[in-house]
Amino acid sequence: MTVFSKIISGVIPSYKIAENDHFLAFLDIYPQVEGHVLVVPKTAVDKFFDLGDEYLSQMLVFAKPIARAIEK
Repeated sequence: MTVFSKIISGVIPSYKIAENDHFLAFLDIYPQVEGHVLVVPKTAVDKFFDLGDEYLSQMLVFAKPIARAIEK
């Protein structure tokens, strides 16, 4: 299991910001700036670009309201 898989499954605790069937957003444990949020897919891939275009599009739609909230 990867670190992200363990966070998604709850083995490693996290402060969840948002979640749906496909993605999880949570606060970074060592943020570079206050409010640094990671958005990760719930599907296991080795590299970001291994995800299909439709899945990546959905990830941006998922992340958009989170980014807007952080900006406020």
